[in-house]
Amino acid sequence: MTTTQTGLVGPTSATSGAPLLSVENLTVEFSTAAGVARALDGVSFEVRAGETLAILGESGCGKSTTAQAIMGLLPKPAGSVTGGRIMYGGRDLAAEPVRKVREVCGTEIAMIFQDPLSSLNPVFRVGAQVAEPFRQRRGMGRQEAWARALELLKRVGIPDAETRISDYPHQFSGGQRQRIMIAMALALGPKLLIADEPTTALDVTVQKQVMNLLADLQAETGMAMVLVSHDLGVVAEVAQRAAIMYGGRIVETGAIRDMYDHPAHPYTKGLLESIPGGRVGSRLKPIVGSPPNLLNLPTGCAFNPRCPFAIDRCRELAPTLRTPQGWPAGHQAACHLSEEVLTHV
Repeated sequence: MTTTQTGLVGPTSATSGAPLLSVENLTVEFSTAAGVARALDGVSFEVRAGETLAILGESGCGKSTTAQAIMGLLPKPAGSVTGGRIMYGGRDLAAEPVRKVREVCGTEIAMIFQDPLSSLNPVFRVGAQVAEPFRQRRGMGRQEAWARALELLKRVGIPDAETRISDYPHQFSGGQRQRIMIAMALALGPKLLIADEPTTALDVTVQKQVMNLLADLQAETGMAMVLVSHDLGVVAEVAQRAAIMYGGRIVETGAIRDMYDHPAHPYTKGLLESIPGGRVGSRLKPIVGSPPNLLNLPTGCAFNPRCPFAIDRCRELAPTLRTPQGWPAGHQAACHLSEEVLTHV
């Protein structure tokens, strides 16, 4: 590990081309009073050093559950990993005891949560909270840890950081609280950062500022990022690859620019058409219907009740990820009719 001039601890670079994180056929189930809900069903993806992967989809599709499973934060005893592997540094985090996972998470893998106000402790000054990882994990004294915390707050753009470091969370705006959460996540120089809806409830200008900050910090430290979001527009300029989730499965994955220009799954196409933009006065095209009930998924493709392309085969046989004819191997879609969808872009 190397220390930068700003106080951030930069990760050493991973082997070129080798996955930093590899999620393989991950299955997560939740026990409820109404039965067992399969929140993730065979989810697989890889992230390499310095790369940004966006995990996208509507609420309830499994995005945050994926992040929680990686971090070992599934609510117990209801939620559990029932299949697959989470490989990091030659270790399967899904099979490790919680205390072992915690040795990795927070140091080599860090997470930014959706709601910074509920994640920050309201009765402690923000300086103490940002300094805590240095004291607990690095054994620093109070003054040294406080100085590192001040450097981090300056680096993430907190104005008048020398004074504001002694303030409490409620005294900051939403965008500033998110910057504080970013500072806490990056304190120990993680190799992988998982950002779960990092711009939720922020206005458009602040969203862009936060995403630009994350991109700048990634360029500075060389860390990998997994961005969890429902907003395709927010991640478009930051991520290199995307995985679209629906009903607990990845339904399309590939280079984000290829996917935005030529979506091969009807769900991806629908998400893109529902983004505000385009001609003045043009109408949005919302996806009809609602996300599926995980306790009672439709037979065949989970998206078929909402899909304008659906045929009988879609209602009978669940599709697997495949590369549409004539497309690069990295672009895959779980759709029987990908070629037809591509012609309707």
